[in-house]
Amino acid sequence: MALDRSDVEKIAHLARLGLNDADIPRTTEALNSILGLVDQMQAVDTTGIEPLAHPLEASQRLREDVVSEANHRESYQAIAPAVEDGLYLVPKVID
Repeated sequence: MALDRSDVEKIAHLARLGLNDADIPRTTEALNSILGLVDQMQAVDTTGIEPLAHPLEASQRLREDVVSEANHRESYQAIAPAVEDGLYLVPKVID
């Protein structure tokens, strides 16, 4: 399905886009290339492939949950102006 100038003008009007006369040929070409890509995707044989509701439904490889880095909290908090019970203390800025 190829779009012509009048189709692009109607689409631009519906989308409330202000296209100049100089922009219409470039926009027509871009929309036609998008529709061509959609046609190519629809031509792919997908028989026997189950549709997914979400792409992340595939099972993920999981790694073992182990600590891989040393704890540097005390060295980081040594230079902090105020620390209490392992937490940074900051002045109250909102009443």
